[in-house]
Order: sequence, then structure tokens, then C-alpha cells
Amino acid sequence: MWFSTLLPFVTLALTFTSSASAQDFDIGELERKPLVTSAALQRRIHRDNLLRHARNFQHFAEQTSKTTPNRAFGSVGHNSTVRYIKKLLDATKFYDTQLQTFPYTYAEASSNFTANGVILPTKSLFYGISGDVTAPLFATGNLGCVPEHFPASVEGKLVLIQRGDCIYGIKVALAGAAKAAGVIIFNDVPAELSGGSLGGVSRPEGPYVPVGTISGTAGLDLQARLAAGEEITGVLKAYGLVEERYSSNLIATSKQGNKNQIVFSGSHSDSVPGGPGINDDGSGTMGNLETALQLTNFRLNNAVRFGWWTAEEFGLVGSTHHIRNLPQSERDKIALYLNFDMIASPNSGFFIYDGDGDTFQRPGPPGSAQIEKLYEDYYKAKGLISRPSNFTGRSDYGPFLEVGIPCGGVFTGHEGVKTDEGVQWWGGQAGVVYDPCYHARCDTYENLRVETFETNVKAIAHSIAVYSMSLETIPFPRAASSISSRSADEKLHVETLTYEERRHYGCDHAHEVSWQ
Repeated sequence: MWFSTLLPFVTLALTFTSSASAQDFDIGELERKPLVTSAALQRRIHRDNLLRHARNFQHFAEQTSKTTPNRAFGSVGHNSTVRYIKKLLDATKFYDTQLQTFPYTYAEASSNFTANGVILPTKSLFYGISGDVTAPLFATGNLGCVPEHFPASVEGKLVLIQRGDCIYGIKVALAGAAKAAGVIIFNDVPAELSGGSLGGVSRPEGPYVPVGTISGTAGLDLQARLAAGEEITGVLKAYGLVEERYSSNLIATSKQGNKNQIVFSGSHSDSVPGGPGINDDGSGTMGNLETALQLTNFRLNNAVRFGWWTAEEFGLVGSTHHIRNLPQSERDKIALYLNFDMIASPNSGFFIYDGDGDTFQRPGPPGSAQIEKLYEDYYKAKGLISRPSNFTGRSDYGPFLEVGIPCGGVFTGHEGVKTDEGVQWWGGQAGVVYDPCYHARCDTYENLRVETFETNVKAIAHSIAVYSMSLETIPFPRAASSISSRSADEKLHVETLTYEERRHYGCDHAHEVSWQ
């Protein structure tokens, strides 16, 4: 494991002399612009512009790494993404832009293990150190939770230990104290371990050594073979990185329009470390960007705010930071929040967040049902079938829901499997997930379903235009009964999770939460 603190040079790299200041705003020019309408704004959305953004995002990902292109938060590629968006917006002089820069722990780990040349599926543990180990495999025959579990004969060996009784960090540190070369932890049930961490960057029991985890079935098989006298050589290749990274949310608010009735639209600007994230969530990020750029051709009744969130893939970090630090008086000015996360999946469907809760019994705050209806009508007018998507809290609308702000948005699917009926509605392949490249290296420029992408960006434009013209269908200002009663220091849901739970929050249905 390599641990470092990135100094605030990242902050400096993302600090701009914004051209979007109040004195740059030409009132005369504004008065000559037409009032925004849905039809007019939709006409300005073109796939060529969206694909130009996509090519740039792919390039940014490759700036981080040629071998594993990504835009993980705080990386070169992510910083380039934020810088690109801000530069384009500032050039319009239509928005006041703000960077919210703050640190958060970045952790990455991977491991591979073979036994006598046979590859065994292996998982890694956060805070594990890097190292390549080739050594005889040694079974302790115990759980490795006290020094006595590690005889002198473990020195230089790759130690096989079963999960249980103590945390992983203690097992690995005690093995390090006994001068073991590395550790393989096997599950206490047949399945593979789902991941986890060593609990911290170091422990007092001893130094960490490289570690990987395997299934209970594989571990018991190796243990039995060793007990029968077979000599097994293990090869473990482990990689671990922990560092404090600075990264930024980017907030852009229109200089015109009623600032007490803000229409807010957001998406996350980062990707997972394993891929460039051109659909997840380059598509939502680009959709909001292009809508924001084209909106500058119009006058607005209500102010429009766009948010590009950092570190969503590590547990809604950016959006949670924003809501956590936003005073209640400012929350009360947000009429609604729209979220766009994965809107161009290659085997896509048209999904709308279930604002009224009639499908998943998890309604959003008052106003969310009306947002859902607006998108239902949009797709119906285009001759398209839509279906509801559950408000799970697994994307950046989660913190807004928790504080009582009505939410909505559209989505094209990720790990769900398309049915035969879905093929009849939307085309594509039955029995295949909506995005086979979800959280993978292949989530590239070529992973976008372009027609769907354009349709959904026009859906963004439609909702922004409608609500910036009028909030007549939205109950606003909110009734006192619908405003969250949580105290200022009460934690939002993701803040109650451990680091590793939060790190995998977007993939973990066990932590779904209702705003109520």
C-alpha cells in the first residue's frame, strides 16, 4: 500500500479566475433573448455536440492512465473534466460558478493468487499493501487472532488463515509480526468474500504484509491438501493505494431568474477507478453540460442551478458534502432537484424515478410525483414506453431526498437484465444487462447508445425549460410538514456507513434508504 497526502496543488489546479462575474452580465442582451420554452430548448440539443464532449471525456480518462483510463475523483482525468466544464460555462458569462474543494480518502486495492499454477478467484482488502509474493503455502489450522497462532515456521511463508473471531487487520498484522511473507484469508462459508478492509492504514500488532481473500470452498480444499502432505507454492500479486485526495464539486447558478425558486439539476463528474465512465456518469454530466450551454440563449423566470458532483462512486461524497454544508435557508430556496446518472446505456430502457411511489412504495417528498408525471408525458408524446425506477438512494438524489427536497430524473439501467418484454419496448438484447460495461474498462465512447442519449438529454432540456418557466405544478414553498426536521448535526445516511460500505454503496442494495 502506498499512502500519501496530495497537497492542495489539486485545489490550485482547479482554481480559476472566473469570467462569470455580475458586471459581465449584459441586461440589454438579456432583454433581447426569448423566454425559454421546452420546444425551443430541445431543438438546440444535437448529438454531434454530445459526442464531441464524449470524445473529450475519453481523452481526459486517458490522461490518468493509458492502460486503465479513468476519471476517478481527484485524478488527472477527473480534474480535466471539471476544468473543461467550468471553462465552457464561464465563457458564456451566463452563470456564477463555484468550486467546492475538499479532501477525501481515496483507496484502491487489487490482488491475484495462484496455487501450484492454478488461478483462484481472489478479492482484495482496502488498506492492504502492495507486493509480489512467491512462497510455500502454510496452513495455520486456526483463525490467526493471537500471536500464539503463528509459530516460527511461518517465517517466509504465505499463510492460509480462515475468516472469523477477529478483524482482517489483526490477522494480517500478526502474520507480519511473525515475518510471514503474505496472507491468504479464506471465507468461513463456501462463497467468496464480498470485500472488506483491514480497518485502517496500520495496526499496533505488527506490520502489514500483502493479502488476498478466496472462497471458503477453495480455502478448505487447500487446507486439506496441505494436511495430506502436498507441497503447494502460492503466488500472490497484491496492489494497494491509500491517499488523501482533493477534488471539487462544480456549482453553476444562472445569474438571472428568481433566486428564491431554484431549479437544480445534477450529475456526478467522476468515474470508477476501473474505467473511463463515459456512460456512468459521463452521459449525465454531458447532458447537463450541453443543456446548460444551450440554456444561455434564453431568458428565465426561475433561476437554474447545475451541480457536477465529485466522488459519487465512493459513496455520494460530493452531493452529501454539498447538502451537509448548505444552510437550511438555502435549502429552502431549492424548489426541486433533478438527477441524471447513466442516460445512454447500450442495451437501454427508459426509466423514470418513481416519485409517487405507486410501484415501489417509496415515494419522494411532495412534488416528486409531479416530476415523474412530467417525464411520463414527455416519453409518451414521443411515442416511447417508460417504466418506473426505484428511489433507492444509490445516486446523488439521495441527500436531497433526505432533507425533504422533491426529486426526479431519468435513467437507462445498469446491472438489471433486459426481458423479452423490454426488447419489445426498447429494442436491444434479452437476457443481457442494460450496460454490460457498467463499472468496467469498456465504458468508453463506443459504449453510448446515441439515439437514447440524445432523447434523454432532450428530456433534461424539457424539464429544465418547464420548471424554469413555472413551478405551478410543484408545491412550493414547501409546507412545514414536508421539510426535514433533522438537526444540523444529524448525519445523512451515507455518513453512518463504514468507509468500505460507503465505497461500495452504489452497488449494495443492502443499504437502500427512504428519505422518510
